[in-house]
Amino acid sequence: MNQEEAKNILLLYRPEMTDAGDPQLAEALALAKRDPQLARWLDEHCAWQNALRAKFRQIAAPAGLKEQIISERAAQEKIIFWGRNFALAAAACIVGLIILAPFWFHSRADDTFAIYRTRMVSTALRGYAMDLTTNNPVQIRAYLAQNHAPADFVLPAALQQVAVTGCAIEHWQGANVSMICFRTGKPIAPGDLWLFVIDRVSVKDAPVAASPQFSKVNSLITATWTQDGKVYLLGTEGDAQAIRRFL
Repeated sequence: MNQEEAKNILLLYRPEMTDAGDPQLAEALALAKRDPQLARWLDEHCAWQNALRAKFRQIAAPAGLKEQIISERAAQEKIIFWGRNFALAAAACIVGLIILAPFWFHSRADDTFAIYRTRMVSTALRGYAMDLTTNNPVQIRAYLAQNHAPADFVLPAALQQVAVTGCAIEHWQGANVSMICFRTGKPIAPGDLWLFVIDRVSVKDAPVAASPQFSKVNSLITATWTQDGKVYLLGTEGDAQAIRRFL
């Protein structure tokens, strides 16, 4: 199975709803674990499906619908007529939502900070290959600058004392994201502390506060803050206390 075949199969995949026991689906999911590009595509697909499902859940039944159904039970023909028209209207509404959904969520949801944060955390947890492996911070900045990724970031004083292991360049909505990997001493390779830096204008709803904001995402505790037009996302395993010592 190649990447394109896997994408065609995974288009039908719905997080927490699809039975992964199907042989073809299982093979496609296994390929996504080995293929970083396919894995990023699957992350975006799942995020879009979750956002779409959340929007559908927000659709409330029309006011008085229950009372109207009860009052019309005595007139069976009216009920049948109304039911048919309601079904047609509902079907038309669903078709319209499906047609408009890609445009809606591409402009309103796909580039929000919450999805960006989830994507970057997934990158750290999924396993990755560093573009540059080095314990020299100067070489890391030079590599990032040469490849048009944020390189003039400012590290908190405590984080400056932590050993770096390398860096990678991730991508978000056409913008480059600098990923700097650190090792605090835990037996996790190639690192156990990750910093993501992106220009704030590239992420909708990005935080504006300079003081760190903490949030649990999957198994990582994250701290986010903004400084000099850049958004910082720091993540590690543990709780808020575990990450505060690096800020």
